[in-house]
Amino acid sequence: MAPMASMAHQAPSTHPVAFLARRAATALAAAVVLGTAAAPAAFAAPSPSPQKLPAGLYGTKDPQYDGVWRQSLALLAQHTVGVRPAAPAVDWLVGQQCADGSYPAFRADPGKACDARTMRDTNQTAAAVQALAALGGHGKTVTKAVEWLKSVQNDDGGWPSMPGSPSDANSTSVVIGALAAAGHRPESVTSKKGGRTPYEGLLTFRLGCDAEEEGRGAFTFQLKGAAPNADATAAAATGALGKGFAVAPADGAADAPVKPLTCKDGKENGAGEGKQAGAAAADRARAADGGAAYLVAQLDKNGQHLMSAMPGTEKQPDVGNTADAVVALAAGGHRSAAQRPLAWLEKNAAGWARQNGPAAYAQLVLAAHATGTDPRAFGGTDLVAALNATGPKPAAVSEKSTKSGTDAKSDEGGGMGVVWVVAVGLAIGAGIGFLLSGRKNRGKNGL
Repeated sequence: MAPMASMAHQAPSTHPVAFLARRAATALAAAVVLGTAAAPAAFAAPSPSPQKLPAGLYGTKDPQYDGVWRQSLALLAQHTVGVRPAAPAVDWLVGQQCADGSYPAFRADPGKACDARTMRDTNQTAAAVQALAALGGHGKTVTKAVEWLKSVQNDDGGWPSMPGSPSDANSTSVVIGALAAAGHRPESVTSKKGGRTPYEGLLTFRLGCDAEEEGRGAFTFQLKGAAPNADATAAAATGALGKGFAVAPADGAADAPVKPLTCKDGKENGAGEGKQAGAAAADRARAADGGAAYLVAQLDKNGQHLMSAMPGTEKQPDVGNTADAVVALAAGGHRSAAQRPLAWLEKNAAGWARQNGPAAYAQLVLAAHATGTDPRAFGGTDLVAALNATGPKPAAVSEKSTKSGTDAKSDEGGGMGVVWVVAVGLAIGAGIGFLLSGRKNRGKNGL
């Protein structure tokens, strides 16, 4: 596929707004199938937008739906490339935490205690955990956040974005990454009722041998038996391996072949073989491989990018989800498979990132990092300089990241995402039943 002339009219696809919209499409279908509402008991709006953005915050757009998310991704991406963020940026993130350990998307007045109307979000909380655990020095904050996440784990072992709602693959994957980042073994974190692990919860969204052949190995967002969801699959293929947003490059490792799910007599080959603990680990690895194979098939079909699943918009490349797919493939050791969509991103993603801001730049930095690619020379763009320019001046920058990039300033254009967030909020209030998200993926404008 030839490079696109412009990304200016593309709907944003960085977490949480466009990610939320993709989830909305799946959950709307779920509501139709179930004929019932799965909405939280109450919908409370986040803190109102500030007239003046807080000191230390990354990005220039309204933070009320994604402040913690975009801040966390920005700090984490900087850390992976040797940039020490400014102290006010880290302090802002720490200060957004509620007394119970949870994080909402944004608190306009951190001095005011969180109450029952505060919209606590597992995605934002898990993203903050991954960032602060990587930076170090915030053990109490991380521990409180992890304990809160454990306290709102569903009986099936998974998590929703909003506590009390049904679990979904994306939120469960983000929390798995947070648990691992904080030094916990996800398989040891079990639900209070039923004793199910996060991995068990995650694998319930996997399409197996009873699905149509082209969808086998993919993950659905929420409903078992629903249509394959590339966004959920990218998140789950990473989460099933116990990894989060920051995946270390597999330098020198052999290129792992992509292994599609294979079936015999309607049953998955190799499922549940061996001792119980070993079988569980093998099943997770097989699930990650199956998800990777589904992503590769979709990438090959579309010209090495994934397509947007946002309802009400023209079919178009989904840059954010493509970046997530690169990370997922790299996490599974599929080095050559990851290089093809990475090359597409290098040619096509700069305008999208410039439009969407810090979380978009962070996603690209993390994709480059996972594949061992220099993010300071990413298709002619210095992603590190561009990311740094969206927030306060870093406390320290490695010599390699001092190059000036042509895309160092972000206009964070596009208002489609905010419209979607408002629409989703109103729909929840009406009882349609889809879930709000913080993304990962993760999720996604004003990012």
